[in-house]
Amino acid sequence: MILAEEEVPGYKLLLPEVPEIIWTLIFVIIFAVVFLKFVLPRLNAVLDERAEKIEGGLKKAEEVQQQADDLKATQEEELAAARQEAAGIREKARQDGARIVEEAKVRAESESERVLVAGRQQLSAERQTASAQLHSEVGTLASDLASKVVGESLTDDERSRRVIDRFLDDLESSQTATR
Repeated sequence: MILAEEEVPGYKLLLPEVPEIIWTLIFVIIFAVVFLKFVLPRLNAVLDERAEKIEGGLKKAEEVQQQADDLKATQEEELAAARQEAAGIREKARQDGARIVEEAKVRAESESERVLVAGRQQLSAERQTASAQLHSEVGTLASDLASKVVGESLTDDERSRRVIDRFLDDLESSQTATR
């Protein structure tokens, strides 16, 4: 068998010698013990710390996201309430405007009626004044005319006033009958 090993060139290069294998195993065991005893706990501590920071960051992010969602919901509620309040204010303003317009119409109608009544009263008073002046002037003219026709003076004021009043009453009744 040894002869077979010697015949194949490079075979010995692939298989190390036994003392090299033993020293390599000792070195690997020492390295593993040192690694497991000192390096691995520190590495695990760093990884655990990093994992805790990441979890803490995730928790903070979730809390911030929850706060943002709560704030957004609150803002949406406030916005909806503000829109509803604005709609209420617009409706109240529209109703107030309609009420003010209606009140202005009522006031204008009452003012118009008041002015119309005052004008009618003033017209009636002026008509009575004009009628009284007309009676007086027509009476005087009728009395003067009758005096000229008869040729005598009609000095009896009471009688001439009755004649004039009767004449004017007949004149008014004839005018109202023709209307």
